[in-house]
Amino acid sequence: MYKLTLISLLLSSALFANDIPQNVIDAGDKVSSALLKQLSSKLKNELQENGLIAAVRFCHENAYTLTEEINLHQLKGLNVRRISLKQRNPANAPKSDEEETLKQMQALLEQNKLPPFLVKKTPTGHKYYKPLVIKKAVCLKCHGDISKNKELSSFMQEHYPQDKAINYKMNDLRGAILVDIQN
Repeated sequence: MYKLTLISLLLSSALFANDIPQNVIDAGDKVSSALLKQLSSKLKNELQENGLIAAVRFCHENAYTLTEEINLHQLKGLNVRRISLKQRNPANAPKSDEEETLKQMQALLEQNKLPPFLVKKTPTGHKYYKPLVIKKAVCLKCHGDISKNKELSSFMQEHYPQDKAINYKMNDLRGAILVDIQN
């Protein structure tokens, strides 16, 4: 209990500290929202137009590229990426400090105290974290129990042999959009 209280206090102080400039929060929100909008609209369109397997294939072939395109349109010193403790793509594995933040976010979610974003000060700037919580049943088509869909399971095994991003349930923490903001 003491550890969770300490984590909550540390995260609250990181989030509401006076030394977090508003422009950091604004930049993090703008960039993370742009990435979410880009990915979700294209994925939704692919799912509606061509079905689940085509949507998974689209995500496999384009999610990383779409993230990089968002990065290309940002100011110097901003970098966005997706991170998860249970990543599908190894490129989305968190660094050690990011892993700790994801674990803290999970603890806050379990306490129903997860804020819409967290900001952590770093030696060279700030890290803005936007939690990704599964709120739509459609997300579970690829991130839930996929064992009954043989075609999907086969695709995942072929393209993501080390896939950890399955067996989620509604309201689980999927990961975060991380915006690294350098001074």
